[in-house]
Amino acid sequence: MFGTAILLLTLMQTSAKPPLGPLPVRGLHLSAPDTKNIGMLTTFIKDAFPREGVNTFVLEFDYRFKFKKHPEIADGDPYSADQVKQIAQACKDVGVRFIPQINLLGHQSWAAHTESLLRVHPEFDETRGKYPNNKGIYCRSYCPNAPGLHQVIFDSIDELCDAAGSDAFHCGMDEIFILADPDCPNCKGKTAAETFAGEVTALHDHLKSTGRQMWMWGDRFIDGRSNGLGEWEASQNGTWTAIGNVPKDIMICDWHYEHAEPTPAYFAMNGMPVVVSPWRRSELAIQQLGLMEEIRKGANEKIASKAQGVLHTTWCGAESFIKAYNGDTKQGRQATEAAKCFKDLFKAIRESEPVAAK
Repeated sequence: MFGTAILLLTLMQTSAKPPLGPLPVRGLHLSAPDTKNIGMLTTFIKDAFPREGVNTFVLEFDYRFKFKKHPEIADGDPYSADQVKQIAQACKDVGVRFIPQINLLGHQSWAAHTESLLRVHPEFDETRGKYPNNKGIYCRSYCPNAPGLHQVIFDSIDELCDAAGSDAFHCGMDEIFILADPDCPNCKGKTAAETFAGEVTALHDHLKSTGRQMWMWGDRFIDGRSNGLGEWEASQNGTWTAIGNVPKDIMICDWHYEHAEPTPAYFAMNGMPVVVSPWRRSELAIQQLGLMEEIRKGANEKIASKAQGVLHTTWCGAESFIKAYNGDTKQGRQATEAAKCFKDLFKAIRESEPVAAK
């Protein structure tokens, strides 16, 4: 299938079919800032988003929210519902779609720090009792088959999305290395692929029942062994085969930071809407935009319509990114490069699609 995607891109370059029009998604992803800096964020939304042509904003809260049904999982410096509504109103004022995010399944720890879900509910841990202080692993995962897990997860998603007034939710789900652990009593006999497909489907079906679209990172759906993409940007534990066993209306955020891989065509040919997600290299980001535009211009209408646009990532903290965007040269390399890449990418979009700017 991956080779077929490359062939598709080659054939598209000879097509004269007119493009579908402006990219439906012109988005930015940020981690939620400290609550004391909400004013900085809302000012940035109102000033920068119309200028750049941003129409979609994904804000990663993780467990930093004052959940009412499960207050025990609220993590450090949590947002109140009213504070989330402030951000939602700023987005509404400039016509931007606001999508909250909690990293689900994987990324339940970072270094020695375990996120609140597994700290207070160790019974949900895929590797409970293993890896003291998280030594020897990248990040913990929750067990998708743990009794009682989904009630907590679904309630938390609903509360955050209700506060945000959102019609979509980003589930994260990238870089998952611990899945279907052989010592997990709930996952015994299950493969990583079926476990992953089951959790993706469970999250999708809950969100659909509340009228919301599921968004997620796409790396676990890519075969990292056969195409040289490795274990970070793709999967080497078999989860990639799950792509044939999940719903097709999930928005895939296809992140690559070293090369402009032709994977958007792969997802589009599998019937899934997809956006490219660059980070801090302007030349690469514009190449990724080109891949998206080639699909929209050259493929048949059904495939072309799946190529939805871009979701720029930052990975430096909202405060640092905003300051770097505003010209502060003391924010460090990652923030400076991410801000420049964002500006260069959205300038390229505006130049190719003048109607994208407001």
